[in-house]
Amino acid sequence: MPHPHPQPRNPKFEDDDEDEKEDDYEYMDIKNLYEMQPFITKDGSEIRELLAHRNSAIRNQSLAEARLPVGGATQEHFHPRTEEIYFITHGVGKMRIAGETRDVRAGDAIAIPPGQKHKLWNTGSETLRLLCCCAPGYEHDDTVITES
Repeated sequence: MPHPHPQPRNPKFEDDDEDEKEDDYEYMDIKNLYEMQPFITKDGSEIRELLAHRNSAIRNQSLAEARLPVGGATQEHFHPRTEEIYFITHGVGKMRIAGETRDVRAGDAIAIPPGQKHKLWNTGSETLRLLCCCAPGYEHDDTVITES
């Protein structure tokens, strides 16, 4: 039975071998977190951008891992166009969105609508790590810092 969602075959392979070749699928795009170079975002977070228009086939969103050291925090900021999802993977912290502050921990998913001021603190004893999904994808020019 054929696969319900076949991927386009790479035209450089003309034969119909049963053996799948590593490059058979031209749209598969896999990035490894540990191979990504970190950089600092406008709010002061260290991130490793996994998938975004800058490095992949993705065009309308981005996925990155952010890390905050023990005692660290982002600068309060908002994004006029972008909505975000933070998913905490390691550690504990405090999250403030639009004046409301709550404790967060590994396993929590946090919705951040466009235009909402937000800030994250690491209140734990280990590096706070989280996945950040942005739609549209993260851009420095869509980040407005609201504290110095």
